[in-house]
Amino acid sequence: MRKITSMLTGAVAPLGLLAGLVCGTGAHALEINLPTETATYQPSSLPGFELAQTQCLICHSAQYVRYQPPNMPPSFWEAIVKKMKATYGAPLPDTDIAPIAEYLSKTYGAEDAAAKSK
Repeated sequence: MRKITSMLTGAVAPLGLLAGLVCGTGAHALEINLPTETATYQPSSLPGFELAQTQCLICHSAQYVRYQPPNMPPSFWEAIVKKMKATYGAPLPDTDIAPIAEYLSKTYGAEDAAAKSK
């Protein structure tokens, strides 16, 4: 089971400060116990599979992929991986973007749907 510990920050901090002034206590650590992760990426011999296992799971569950629209083309998956790096700060090298996008496209996207329809 994973544990997340967080301090009250951002918009909640002023409320914590106010409560601390009124009640005499300040911000405190909050411990949350999360269930063990059970979702996995679909195994593949593509290099992007191992990269997804090591890079993508740092930030989110493998279930995230299943929340994406079905049958999307490779360009969609490449845009998603680039967004993860540029917008959300995913710590992956530029050289990992194409293999991860290829794995996602062939495993979960339009290329997978085309292969299944044959």
